Amino acid sequence: MALNSIRKPQVCILGSAEPGSVAYELAGEAGALLALHGITLVSGCGSPATRIAAERAVSAGGLVLSIIPPDQMPPADWPATVVVPCGMGDARNLLMALAGDACIVIGGRAGTISEVCLAWLHKRPLLPLVGCGGWSAELPSHPPDERANSPILPWASATELEGQLRQLQLIRKR
Repeated sequence: MALNSIRKPQVCILGSAEPGSVAYELAGEAGALLALHGITLVSGCGSPATRIAAERAVSAGGLVLSIIPPDQMPPADWPATVVVPCGMGDARNLLMALAGDACIVIGGRAGTISEVCLAWLHKRPLLPLVGCGGWSAELPSHPPDERANSPILPWASATELEGQLRQLQLIRKR
């Protein structure tokens, strides 16, 4: 992404983690980090991890785009500044995969795997959380297939995530 771009960088948060887990806390830190650097967070806000990332981004003054499966607007307290109810059910996963310049992956279940595979097919960089268990921890050593479509840049702390975002040139140098 060009540094003089009008459009702000966008990063999707994909995955799941239970409240109280290290992965959950790191999801929140990731949301705050994105907001700090003016990166729009894209999230479905459907799992505890993606929701806490969105909540922390909003609390830090960041922009959050929430793409949700139903065709109805969510409650007014939904943790997002912009909401797109797509009415597409699980087909929304393609929109999630395409809506970011990169995708942060935390833990994850079947829906996350589908989003990751779609992001991979469309050459989006993947930033999997490692060291906290879950499916994302396996991604660096087990990519979706042999094509090496995009970089897989693991992280285990907010500092490491910040470094990976800099490597992708999604964070501007100060």
